[in-house]
Amino acid sequence: MTRPMTAKGAASAVLTAGALLALGAIQGCGGDSGPASATTCVGAQPVGSLPGPDDTPLGRVATYVDATARHYPTSFTGLSVNAAAQAADVYRIPSKAFDADICGAAEKGVTVRLHDTDVSKVDLDALAARVSADMHRWDGTFSLREVGVASEGYVSIGVDDPAKATPILTKAFGSQYLKVRHVEQASAV
Repeated sequence: MTRPMTAKGAASAVLTAGALLALGAIQGCGGDSGPASATTCVGAQPVGSLPGPDDTPLGRVATYVDATARHYPTSFTGLSVNAAAQAADVYRIPSKAFDADICGAAEKGVTVRLHDTDVSKVDLDALAARVSADMHRWDGTFSLREVGVASEGYVSIGVDDPAKATPILTKAFGSQYLKVRHVEQASAV
């Protein structure tokens, strides 16, 4: 079922089309604001145009990206914020609609850097859950101390002995989205 386009919808479509054109024009222009492989868009919306409890443009953009990502679960990988650079780094499987949505909503003074990945947060969460479910499987061989999803597109696994744990974990779960690192034993302070 199609709905008639309202004036607000038409304006949104024009903004979306403009954002897509802008994305095409700046593809690969990261400069000093981020990795060369990132697509960068600079906020054009008036400061305060996004709703949200945060009182900073960067905070509102980050909140918007997080909320919008729920509509793109097969594209979104993660988000990190660099307050010093007034930048939001969005890791995602490229999606013209998602990219246009978040770039078109960014407020003035905020840079959004879009980084290509080949895995969604949904898939990373599932992998992290599988690894976590086997937390004690390795007792006696190595100590698996923490498991988490990194916004850049991998599952971070903290262990006591990475040299011993890495081949075992990659055999069990594959190596493509795992990063094994040393983590000290947690202790009460």
